[in-house]
Amino acid sequence: MAAPRQLVVEADGGSRGNPGPAGYGAVVIDPDTAQVLAEAAEFIGVASNNVAEYRGLIAGLTAVRDLFPDTDVRVLVRMDSKLVVEQMSGRWKIKHPDMKPLAARAAEILPASSVTYEWIPRAENKHADRLANEAMDAGRRGGQWEPSSSTAGLDTPRAAPEPEPSGPPGDATAGAAKVRAAMAAARPASAPARAPESPQAARVGQAPDVPQAAQAAQAPQVGWGSAPDLGSPATFVLLRHGETVLTPEKRFSGSGGGDPELSATGRDQAARAADAFAARGTVQEIVSSPLRRCRETAAAVADRLGLEVRIEEGLRETDFGAWEGLTFAEVRERFGSDLSAWLASPEAAPTGGGESFTEVAERVAATRDRLIAAYAGRTVLLVTHVTPIKTLVRLALGAPPESLFRMELSPASLSVVAYYADGNPSLRLLNDTSHLG
Repeated sequence: MAAPRQLVVEADGGSRGNPGPAGYGAVVIDPDTAQVLAEAAEFIGVASNNVAEYRGLIAGLTAVRDLFPDTDVRVLVRMDSKLVVEQMSGRWKIKHPDMKPLAARAAEILPASSVTYEWIPRAENKHADRLANEAMDAGRRGGQWEPSSSTAGLDTPRAAPEPEPSGPPGDATAGAAKVRAAMAAARPASAPARAPESPQAARVGQAPDVPQAAQAAQAPQVGWGSAPDLGSPATFVLLRHGETVLTPEKRFSGSGGGDPELSATGRDQAARAADAFAARGTVQEIVSSPLRRCRETAAAVADRLGLEVRIEEGLRETDFGAWEGLTFAEVRERFGSDLSAWLASPEAAPTGGGESFTEVAERVAATRDRLIAAYAGRTVLLVTHVTPIKTLVRLALGAPPESLFRMELSPASLSVVAYYADGNPSLRLLNDTSHLG
């Protein structure tokens, strides 16, 4: 019996407006020779990015079927859409009504056992990306893409991807890298290393990382206890969830896209946090965001401490709309004006109906007030995300919204805010990762 024929499909889609004028591109490649066997592209009218990406996938798989109708094939689909790759691989649920029929259509073209999916950086998907843009350009001119006029195959890469641009201000990339390095080879406690200033810190005026020994020296000597003249505060220990596969890739990951689980690194971070809380013995209650990465982090701590986890909807991450799953650089390229508006004003929402920082602040403040009333005098672990934690810190300090871009917040880091009976909050700790090293 002949071995199955190996093929690669690279596909992409785009929308200039999301939704807006949209098109897709797909290419079928022989991986042994790098020969392009087929190209497909089409202007599809007004649609979203995700719809266009799914249409590109469908076109690529259809091209394989048409090329080799009677041949046993094995197809590797490579796309820079994390959403499509994860949904078609069965790891993410398909919630959006526009996506479900497209995913079902794609799944019917070839046997499921013959197709696998791989996410690639956009720099490695230039051929399909150019086809999609050629299709959108043709649509703008009132026509359709023609193979004879395409230049998408020229200078398309099979080389190493270009370096990723740095992420959004305050995305804690440097902190995450430092934590992963510390977990791989823990440093002696007597000589903590000082991380270099991160690129984003230099760009937005953020202070360099403070050595863990200095952080410990700055912490109140009474730990997470109370000031005796004000009674016992409601003390919120804020634990950011551990890493997912999206975290080191610096991708927007909120509550409007997929719901990724913890990676192996993230599970290890959660276990280390659980050990630290067990040693301190101060946490009395645990409250978590409903998203999976937080629930898994909270469960690791709860199992260690013998506590129950309460789910609080108000602790969920920002809905980043059409930016979900994209890097900062990709958002800047595709939705540059929307991104500039978002960075300039807390009232501006991400493209496609996401939440503005003002909306998140209102939600988080209401949640904070409910939890203070429910847990007066108690120490509560809140397992949540970057934006809710930064928002709680910002509100405690009375800082302006732009301060959200001036904070470093690493995966599985600890921050602490205490709320006293006279209404005054006290920030006690920010971005402590000493339990991970």
